[in-house]
Amino acid sequence: MKLKNSEGNPVKTKEGALILDSHKLSYHYERVKAWENGEQIAPVCVDMALTRACGAMCSFCYAMVQEPQERASIKTKEALNLLDDFAEIGIKAVSLISDGESTLSKAYVPFIQHAAKIGIDVGNATNGWEWEPEKIDQVLPHLTWVRFTVAAGKPESYSKIMFKSSEHTSVYDRAMKHIKYAVNLKKKLNLKVTLGIQMVLLPEFKEEIIPFAKLATDLGVDYGVIKHCSDDEFGTLGVDYSKYEDMYSLLTEAEKMSNEKTKIIVKWSKIKDKGLPTYNRFYGPQFLLQISGSGLVAPSGMFFNARYSKLHMGNFADERFKDIFKSERYWKIMQYLASPNFDAQTMMGTLPIQHYVSEALDKHIKGIKKIQPAKGPKPLHTNFL
Repeated sequence: MKLKNSEGNPVKTKEGALILDSHKLSYHYERVKAWENGEQIAPVCVDMALTRACGAMCSFCYAMVQEPQERASIKTKEALNLLDDFAEIGIKAVSLISDGESTLSKAYVPFIQHAAKIGIDVGNATNGWEWEPEKIDQVLPHLTWVRFTVAAGKPESYSKIMFKSSEHTSVYDRAMKHIKYAVNLKKKLNLKVTLGIQMVLLPEFKEEIIPFAKLATDLGVDYGVIKHCSDDEFGTLGVDYSKYEDMYSLLTEAEKMSNEKTKIIVKWSKIKDKGLPTYNRFYGPQFLLQISGSGLVAPSGMFFNARYSKLHMGNFADERFKDIFKSERYWKIMQYLASPNFDAQTMMGTLPIQHYVSEALDKHIKGIKKIQPAKGPKPLHTNFL
């Protein structure tokens, strides 16, 4: 089957269309119109973590430059209260990604099970190291998707990038064992959950592109996605965006390795942006909010660092999230990011998680490309923008 994985196009899988290189605002048109009319809308989804802890030391990890104000671990009761507040406000989905490895939290299993009970979709990005069979059995039936961070297709390279030691390949072996278990459990129980692996591409990882694509097909996951690496406005991670173009032919070759079971997807639009957004106003956080594993509520992970304290809205472990959401501070910060006083091109890091949403909303407001109500069959994961 010939694939059209160019930027923005849905990729057809056996279970439905998968959109990873664009947005899904058309499926929440009523919220777009309410926002356009100046109403105070609830985010469609929230990206968060249940802890800041992580056993990995990935060289591409943006959490290394976030450094929020620390606090004790998030308690299970606090996490469940957060979900109840989400449901009351109208938040539809939660992605457990953000700045920590949520599988390490004691709240992890009850959080996912409670979310399913009250009708909130949950997705989870994980390195898979501590995602053992007992835990997988408890959460996989309740998850919408799971995406494993897999930095490379070869054990030595994987360990060097994610653990800073090419000799400790046991972390690779453990992750692969758990991914295979999840793939088999999905098949055995006929679950609808989407399973994928993700490579965060830095120019120096060029030789890992093809082995990564091969690993994805060998594992039998639903997709393998290759994306850019975000950096802060100071270039702390040292990402050289000018070198991405040299990898286009390899990325195209990787896409061609897709088969009926596994699709290889390149996030072309972000890679081609080379770290430069087209928008100045930052509208995206009103639809896609982020929360740190410390409990800190901020518009975006780009602002978790303590130097952005003026953009910190509160901490859900200290006060209920619904009160933070209704506060004057929350809305003043959102208004500031959407005002001429803020410039997304110079005052924040590159290509945040809200990038696709912010770009689409900017074009909508300027009349360049209006967001229209969705027609036809829904793609997968519509509540994850």
